[in-house]
Amino acid sequence: MKNTTKSPIKDKPLRSPGQALEEERQKLIADKLETPFLIALFSIILAAWEWSRYINDIPPRPVVLTIIAALIIAYASWRFWRMLPRLRAIKQGIEGEKAVGQYLERLRKEGYQVFHDLLGDKFNVDHVLIGPAGIFTIETKTWSKPARGEPRIRFDGARLTTGGREPSRSPVIQAHAQASWLKGIVSESTGKPFDVFPVVLFPGWFIECAEGSLRSIWVLEPKGLPKFLENAPVRLSDEDINLASYHLSRFIRGAERERSK
Repeated sequence: MKNTTKSPIKDKPLRSPGQALEEERQKLIADKLETPFLIALFSIILAAWEWSRYINDIPPRPVVLTIIAALIIAYASWRFWRMLPRLRAIKQGIEGEKAVGQYLERLRKEGYQVFHDLLGDKFNVDHVLIGPAGIFTIETKTWSKPARGEPRIRFDGARLTTGGREPSRSPVIQAHAQASWLKGIVSESTGKPFDVFPVVLFPGWFIECAEGSLRSIWVLEPKGLPKFLENAPVRLSDEDINLASYHLSRFIRGAERERSK
């Protein structure tokens, strides 16, 4: 029978903080954990059935099935413990992005538009701010803090270190690449040459920045961001804020439609 009704919602809602990580976690569980656990459950049921035959004097052979069940359970447990660190890291990342996202939402009263979880080609931008001080991409890094000592990050304008070590993947390079990508998207869509400034936020860390290191990128604890925005010069008019926000919303919804096909 032909459907005579349709949803009143024309476009999908904008993405929420941490949505890409949440989708990755769900995919990880579905791809890596569901199958071995279902197999393990089936083997347990099969072994239990064989033991019931044994108890009821029905000629059984439970030992072989029990061994098979034990091997499958061992395999499923190995897969689980192997994936557990990654699942914990994703969970921590989701919590960090949501916490920062909720914090950024407060900036709406200061005239900022806030967007979360923009998807690019095999990457995502955690948050975007568009307001009087300009357009900002925001990368959230919810790094685990050391059990002892002060959680301190040092930034000299190019290199970012913690405990004297650089991360294997530089958040600074990542943030600059995200800002460059978004600049192309917004400028091409609006027909105006908007600049985009990169920001990296580290919840719960003390950031030690060398003099002059924050000229091309801000590396901050989230609580320091409002002050930086307040002290920044006004770069966008209300008209430009609305223009850039409108076109970015269109881009996000268009990308979501393509993903759902």
